Amino acid sequence: MENLSVIFLIAGALILLMIFLYFVPISLWITAQFSNVRVGLLELVFMRIRKVPPSLIVNSMINATKAGIAVTTSELETHYLAGGNVPNVIKALISADKANIPLSFKQATAIDLAGRDVFEAVTTSVNPKVINTPNVAAVAQDGIQLIAKARVTVRANIMQLVGGAGEETILARVGEGIVTSIGSSVSHKGVLENPDMISKLVLQKGLDAGTAYEILSIDIADVDVGENIGAKLQIDQANADLKVAEARAEERRAMAVAEEQEMKARAQAARANVIQAEVEIPQAIAAAFRSGNLGIMDYYKMQNIQSDTDMRNSIANPNQGGANKPKE
Repeated sequence: MENLSVIFLIAGALILLMIFLYFVPISLWITAQFSNVRVGLLELVFMRIRKVPPSLIVNSMINATKAGIAVTTSELETHYLAGGNVPNVIKALISADKANIPLSFKQATAIDLAGRDVFEAVTTSVNPKVINTPNVAAVAQDGIQLIAKARVTVRANIMQLVGGAGEETILARVGEGIVTSIGSSVSHKGVLENPDMISKLVLQKGLDAGTAYEILSIDIADVDVGENIGAKLQIDQANADLKVAEARAEERRAMAVAEEQEMKARAQAARANVIQAEVEIPQAIAAAFRSGNLGIMDYYKMQNIQSDTDMRNSIANPNQGGANKPKE
């Protein structure tokens, strides 16, 4: 029993010692003191209580102190609690100091909290990077389509990283400038002969205004000839005009057919009236006989006139058939 009690006491002492060393990182404090970083042991305990990793703060302070960067543990703690990347900020400050780029701790933390990689921004400012644009299609004034691809060399603008536009805006503006410069060219041949005219016109527009980058150069990597857009538009216009003409011709034909049908209907109505009148003639003659207005001699005289008229018609038109046509 005594041995078991001793074991429990030793285990409890070890646990208490681990808890004490966890909240009181003596080894880390000793490392800080030898690195000329002034941080109190009690301050490290408070960091642990505030759930701030003391090792991260102390190591960052050591790196900053060795590089001659003036920062305090309070500033690093505040940035960590705000959700920032403390080691990345320290690396960015050291890189900017070595490259003679003006960058304060406040600017670096603001850039980091804005969601941008501040160390990458400093690296890009020292070593510019190249952005390849996608294929940009534009049409010259002669109707020929050109497909251009450019390489844009940019450098990070530290002062514009907070609130400045990113790479997508640069690519969009460069693409717009390429379309404008090609569209203003009279002939596509001039663009093929001097592709640098595109980059010169684009650079003159100041496309990096309001962005987080400074455009150093725009190089046209490739220019290909696409389709003859002007010819296609003319063909489409001709087809559209043909369809319009066909529609108008069909409209005129339909109107002519309607007028012809109307004239036929009128002719049929006129023939019907004539037939109706001819049917009423015998009745009118009979009524004239009964009323005494027409005598027998008047009737024969009318018949002779009718026969004479038929004979004259047959003589004048010998090819027409009829009752008075001479028999062969």
